[in-house]
Amino acid sequence: MAENNGTGNDLINIPDGMGEPLIVIASNRGPYSFSINTEKGQLESQRGTGGLVTALAALAERYDVLWVASALSSGDKQWAREHASAPRDVDGITLFMIQHKDDAYHQYYNLIANPLLWFIQHEMWNVPRTPSINHEMWDAWEQGYVEVNRSFAKAIAKMVKDQPADRPIIVMPQDYHLYLVPKYLREDLGDRVQIQPFLHIPWPGPDSWRLLPGQMRDLLLESMLEADRLGFQTKKDAFNFVQTVRFYVDGAHSYGSRNSVEYDGRKVTAKTYPISIDVDKVASIAQEPETSLQKNQFMSIVGDRQLILRVDRVEPSKNILRGLEAFRALLERYPEHRGRVQMMMLLVPSRMQVSEYSDYLQDIMATAGMINADYSEAFWEPVRVVLGNNYTRAIAAMQLYDILLVNPIADGMNLVAKEGPLVNNRDGILILSENAGAVYELGDYALTVSPFDTFGTANAMHAALTMNPGERHELSEQMKALIQKADVRQWFASQVQDAVNALESQLKNAPTSSTPDATKSA
Repeated sequence: MAENNGTGNDLINIPDGMGEPLIVIASNRGPYSFSINTEKGQLESQRGTGGLVTALAALAERYDVLWVASALSSGDKQWAREHASAPRDVDGITLFMIQHKDDAYHQYYNLIANPLLWFIQHEMWNVPRTPSINHEMWDAWEQGYVEVNRSFAKAIAKMVKDQPADRPIIVMPQDYHLYLVPKYLREDLGDRVQIQPFLHIPWPGPDSWRLLPGQMRDLLLESMLEADRLGFQTKKDAFNFVQTVRFYVDGAHSYGSRNSVEYDGRKVTAKTYPISIDVDKVASIAQEPETSLQKNQFMSIVGDRQLILRVDRVEPSKNILRGLEAFRALLERYPEHRGRVQMMMLLVPSRMQVSEYSDYLQDIMATAGMINADYSEAFWEPVRVVLGNNYTRAIAAMQLYDILLVNPIADGMNLVAKEGPLVNNRDGILILSENAGAVYELGDYALTVSPFDTFGTANAMHAALTMNPGERHELSEQMKALIQKADVRQWFASQVQDAVNALESQLKNAPTSSTPDATKSA
């Protein structure tokens, strides 16, 4: 085996005698977006900033990685047309983009993936009223979600078939957009590939899945059981998945296991891989001149007041409204904080084409405005809302908080809860929802709250604002040390390593050509 020296490129041990695996990532959004430079008359690429891109870039320096994604922008679609016959290298990452029909993509993304599946998994539906699975939704399922997933599987299968027959292939579909890919890949390729999806969002218990019609639910769950293993953020998510398939899928049995299911002659494991951040990159951004400039601007706004900060996408699951209600309760119950504390909300508008999201933003702005109307003084406005996607600005603000409020109703992990403590230099306290995936790692060093308890959250704010400096420092340092131990490269590499280990086991246990009726491998 290759020796693991602990660097980002050597986290995976490839056994001697095993060929170099091809690692295939499938995701709705790709690692690069393309735009048309009208002056130069050519396409220009821009690399994404997400942790998955960072992790993959490190692996791509040593291993053969192919990324399959949707063409989203007009520049993406032009790039996809120009390279429709085969994937192309883009800064070390081999990329293939699929151009979907506009109507099919709209149905797949805006009607099924968002909001139907996303709202089910975050348990966000107002069940007496929504959802209503009407004819339009069924058309969107069949003509949109199913067809886009088929397109992904077809594109991946074509490229796999071009590989040598004995080459190890690991396919890793990402998140709720691509639940049907395992089914269509397995139908086309059989056990030729290791299939290992990862779910970035929570997986709720069986009752939540009653909202999905049986035909949709059965297809979705049976497809996921065609995977070799599935990755989840927390043990709770993995257990909920096992319970869900046991409840709904005929022939699926766990035999008492909390993290595996036997189905159709195969054992499918549900493993936990808590996602992390690019520790070095985040720390580096915190030291950049632009970040320092942004930090100075925030300091001029906050002055000598204590800062309560939140950094979120505008999504109903983030619980921004209850965070504002808790802040109002703080000012009402503990008037000594009036004029001495500043709430700053850096919000990134998300999926504004979906009415549930755009309506939520309007409610946020109205609630913040009412708090300011009720409590503002001559030189103090309690709530400041800053809209827009600016990561440098967010890192600058995170350095200054006294409280970081992370109170989602449901969240797969919530990386803000890791980014903030890493860069904060004011011994800031994290107030963390017990429903955020991050609570399983960071809960011992945070003030944990129920996301529905605005009174309790207000009291937690008061406790943090008045905490002994020594206690604040100890909690802050312990949390920072814990975050520094894990890195997004390790998160991704551990998933690949499990697939490699399974492939090695298959090679050792492979039946000879004279052995009839070989059992399917897991």
